[in-house]
Amino acid sequence: MGLVMRIVKQSHRSLVLQFGALVAGIGLAAVAAGDGVLGYQSGKGGTPVTGAAGTSGSVGDNGLEKCTKPMGALAVVEPQDYVMKSLSQYGLSSPTGLIRLMIQQSNCFLVVERGLGMQNVMQERQLAASGELRQGSNVGGGQMVTADFVLTPAVVFSESNAGGLGGAVGGLLKRDHPVLGALAGGLRFKEAQTSMLVADARSGVQVAAAEGSTRKADLRLGGVLLGGGAGAALGGYGNTNEGKIIAAALMDNYNKIVGAVRNDPSLQRDVGSLRDEAANKTVAGAVFNEGDIVVPKIANVRLLAQPDESAKVVGTLGKGDEVVVIGGEKQGFINVQGSTASGWVKKVLVVRR
Repeated sequence: MGLVMRIVKQSHRSLVLQFGALVAGIGLAAVAAGDGVLGYQSGKGGTPVTGAAGTSGSVGDNGLEKCTKPMGALAVVEPQDYVMKSLSQYGLSSPTGLIRLMIQQSNCFLVVERGLGMQNVMQERQLAASGELRQGSNVGGGQMVTADFVLTPAVVFSESNAGGLGGAVGGLLKRDHPVLGALAGGLRFKEAQTSMLVADARSGVQVAAAEGSTRKADLRLGGVLLGGGAGAALGGYGNTNEGKIIAAALMDNYNKIVGAVRNDPSLQRDVGSLRDEAANKTVAGAVFNEGDIVVPKIANVRLLAQPDESAKVVGTLGKGDEVVVIGGEKQGFINVQGSTASGWVKKVLVVRR
């Protein structure tokens, strides 16, 4: 009986030791992967443009061109329907969110909302116009930042010989980076061409363009993905190999756009930093442009020599008297020209004819 008990205890001790070794092995493997010994980490989504951005700066912006200050305000439009249809075949959604993130991370342009979010912005303004918002909310006209440029992205796939690109790129990468080789080797398309077209919002003239394809971008992809730790980039846009390749190509396109605008001072606009624009609390109100005809809402509206309530009165306007806006707005006043005098009038007291 004693012999049997000793055998049972020894077996139990052996199982405990084996289990402990297994747990320790798993822990060491996890630490090795976390420290970069294996060259990547699993279970972390993202693309070469992974991270975040805000008024305090950005994180995770690997491989992007950087600017000390924005060169203008830029709106990113949704791709055309045929592009969205092609992307959906590979389980990919619109790339505009990814593009906006890289733009904000680079600090080369201010990103203005002109996509689906604009519907909610306009809804808030409609609530303000209807009087539903609380007093002092300061939501109204003249507050939105003007888009200096409009960026249109595009992706075109070549489906023929679907294994050609994957095999070629996979073979190049597998020699040094097996994980990246497997990533590229799993592509379901022969080639994916990406492009970005930038137009001046005022003139409609196309001022910059960049084109690339996975054949060109994939060789750079290894450096992009591995920079800053491969684990941060092995997730992906749409969680697909195709998405990761396309994200890298779009980033390469964007870097070329930045270079084109940076090298031509005539394309650069005078805008504040993101922090400045976010902190700008412009008073809401009607917007008047030079040449607009406006009339007083009431009689005896004072025409002042300076944009100040205490300034000298140079004339009065009757209700319905037409004046022309001849200058900009200052401190809630607009510069106007009447039939007998010119001066400044409080803009809340006039309305566009």
